[in-house]
Amino acid sequence: MQSLFSRRPHLILAVLGTYFLLHLIVRLSIPNALELDEAEQMLLSQWFAFGYNSQPPFYNWVQYGVTSLIGVSLFSLSLLKCTMLFLSYVFYWLAARLTLRNSSLVVMATLGLLTVPQIVFEAQRDLTHSVATIFAGSLFLYGFFRTLKAPSAISYTIVGIATGIGMISKYNFALLPAAALIAALIDTDFRKRILDWRLALTIVVSIAIVLPHALWFLQHFDVAVDRTLHKMTGDGESFLAQVSTGVFRFISAMVGIAGVSVAIFLALFAKSLPAMWRASSRWTRIAGRILLIEISAIALMILLAGVDNVADRWLTPLFLILPLYICMKADSAEVDAGVPLRASLAVGGVIMVAVLAVLAMRAYWGPLFGKYQRLNIPYSGFAEIIRKDIGGEPGLIVGYDPHLDGNMRLLMPDTPVQTYFYPDFKPRFRLDAKHPVVFVWRDDKGGPPPAWPNDYFGDVLAQNGLKQPETHVVTLPYIYGRPGDTYQFAYAVAYP
Repeated sequence: MQSLFSRRPHLILAVLGTYFLLHLIVRLSIPNALELDEAEQMLLSQWFAFGYNSQPPFYNWVQYGVTSLIGVSLFSLSLLKCTMLFLSYVFYWLAARLTLRNSSLVVMATLGLLTVPQIVFEAQRDLTHSVATIFAGSLFLYGFFRTLKAPSAISYTIVGIATGIGMISKYNFALLPAAALIAALIDTDFRKRILDWRLALTIVVSIAIVLPHALWFLQHFDVAVDRTLHKMTGDGESFLAQVSTGVFRFISAMVGIAGVSVAIFLALFAKSLPAMWRASSRWTRIAGRILLIEISAIALMILLAGVDNVADRWLTPLFLILPLYICMKADSAEVDAGVPLRASLAVGGVIMVAVLAVLAMRAYWGPLFGKYQRLNIPYSGFAEIIRKDIGGEPGLIVGYDPHLDGNMRLLMPDTPVQTYFYPDFKPRFRLDAKHPVVFVWRDDKGGPPPAWPNDYFGDVLAQNGLKQPETHVVTLPYIYGRPGDTYQFAYAVAYP
């Protein structure tokens, strides 16, 4: 088997394509209740904007396009994610093929992404914007190494596209191209690639992609930055305490993002580690510098800016190069990769099966112990009760909980959903005796909903000349729940 993949390394892409097809099937086979990021995408796919909240909008834009083309559905959500993740592996494979002479190591480097928990599991479970940064990071590495090896107008353009996409996917992505730029400038052989006139293509293309959102960012600076800064910096701690906390969390995040990969590759190359440690090449040097510069930059942010909350998922695009770097070291040491490839294929196969099994069963195992996940919340039953009450579809759904609101959008795709959380979106809607306004809310723990939340809904009533409607509380069993375990929603119907 390993000789087949060694002779034809592109076959690993067919395996990965099948793997992501199975992911799509698994997601469509479990309850269509949405996770947090899924619900946000379903809600925001109603309209196009240059910015929405503290997250850059690239994934929202693509989801808006996909939803516009094939409709509002769980399929449109899952198809985009699986496609983007698959393309991430494809571009990573292309980057590995450019920099590794040994075709077995090309396969191992590509499978190395399966050893990163944030890529192989968390990205598949719910993340969206992080998926976009994984895609942009893989595309960037491909374009960057292609430019260093065989520069062309196309390669510089690819780097520009990847940089632009990455910057409007997650703001922390900026560290990757910045580190790559510095690493290339340090290297006397590669410095001429940075001083090449075609770098203008990279700059122009990336600016063109980033500019629309950048203008929105400047006009909505508080919205775009406040939440992110609050997440990254502590409140009320001394500077020394912040630095200590930041260093500890950074180390923990590095272990979380790279620990499994390092452990697996150390085991795979156990007999060759001394030779790999000593070996060096132009590719190992520049890849190693990129990692070192990224780590140093974050350390400086902790020491100088008081950043004390570095999450492992924020490091994903920065440590994306790690599996490739390890395989570069093996390639430069001319390691016999036959046995490691066989072990790598076995490990990759186990990881694929395990991840698919866990994701397929996650809605079933929790209820056995009375621990319910978001997939167990009975949104579909709630939507059906509203339909029966009003005898059809609402003209407008109004809420203030993006998770609930996104699920209602999925279940009532022909009805616009207005949410207090995004006040700039004011959809046009039909209001008559057959299409009333429906207000929805809940206690997010599933307990008794609060009383009529006039602070959130009062403006909608006033703007449309509506009276405060009667509140209805709905109690429904959890999906796959134990007898007697229920979840509550509240809704109110306002007729003209």
